[in-house]
Amino acid sequence: MVKQFRHDGQRGILGCVQNHGEPTDLIRSVSRALRIIEQVAASPQPLPVKVIARRCEINLSTAYHLIRTLCYEGYLVRLASGGYVAGPKLAERFHDLMNSLQRPAEASAVLRHLTDVTGHSAYLGRICDGRLVVIDLVEGARSPWLEDLQPGLETAAHATALGKALMTTLPDRARKSLLAEHGMRPFTTNTVTEPEEIEAELAPLRPGDMVVEHGEFRDGVCCAGVAIPGDSGWALSTTVRGLTLPDGLLTSLRLASADLVGAVG
Repeated sequence: MVKQFRHDGQRGILGCVQNHGEPTDLIRSVSRALRIIEQVAASPQPLPVKVIARRCEINLSTAYHLIRTLCYEGYLVRLASGGYVAGPKLAERFHDLMNSLQRPAEASAVLRHLTDVTGHSAYLGRICDGRLVVIDLVEGARSPWLEDLQPGLETAAHATALGKALMTTLPDRARKSLLAEHGMRPFTTNTVTEPEEIEAELAPLRPGDMVVEHGEFRDGVCCAGVAIPGDSGWALSTTVRGLTLPDGLLTSLRLASADLVGAVG
């Protein structure tokens, strides 16, 4: 069974919850209901019951019973067309989960201030169970919209400045293990795909040192990131159209990072 919500093939924020294998007392009806939620939430279009049943590999009558219950509880909504979409309860659970990650209250204000000062998008990321996840985002008009860098989604550790900054907080062995487990997909022709090259880049760095990537995650996009100094496991980053960082942007990012020292952990 799939253990976490997905979006466009990526692990979502529920990847922060550890997976210890199938329990011996697994309740199948709960498992099937969660599978239905995952399929409907991941679909860009409403799904009819027959499609849900086929994708979840359950019989049609079971699908009807579970879907009616999920609609009653607010986790699914039936449209006039007969298709089903995610319900409002899912959004509530997402916010509950984000709050459970102990995002400091100061973080949102720091991100907003960074975006107001620079005009660029500001990201907050964290290491969750060995995965690098976007926790918060304030969009800026001077930055491109990146569909894969949204709250709740796992970042590409090897190709983004946010991911690389977060990896500076890991011991060498943990960093190598993370890259080996998740792979080093080539997002662009500039993406570094060899572990030795990443290690050479990150080994001299410490949390608080600036990391910059030029077109490794998206063509024509430059990113800068910095881990919050200390044993926090958090990092800030920003994105820029083009491959040149504007004057003063790194200074603003450093100041924002300093504002969060002591507030995260």
